[in-house]
Amino acid sequence: MAEKKGLRLEARGEGSYYKAILHVGSTLIPISDDILEELRGQTGLNPEPFFKLFLDKVGYSSYLTEQIRQAVQEAGDLTPQIQAIQQFLKQPHE
Repeated sequence: MAEKKGLRLEARGEGSYYKAILHVGSTLIPISDDILEELRGQTGLNPEPFFKLFLDKVGYSSYLTEQIRQAVQEAGDLTPQIQAIQQFLKQPHE
């Protein structure tokens, strides 16, 4: 199975400790509920400022931040990736 490029959020559901997981290549990064709520409140931002906020909240180490940046760069344009994440955050997940 080919590895997907770029960033992708996955809903884990109510029974899971983390309700969302960020896929960065083959790396899985759990996202806490408080960070999800904070990001949900900022989905109206344009892609570039939202990505900076996203990196600040989700990239809790310099290594992880660099991995996220590299995944975005390898996948191409930032805008569609961030718009997909923003759309994910706007949808209700159970």
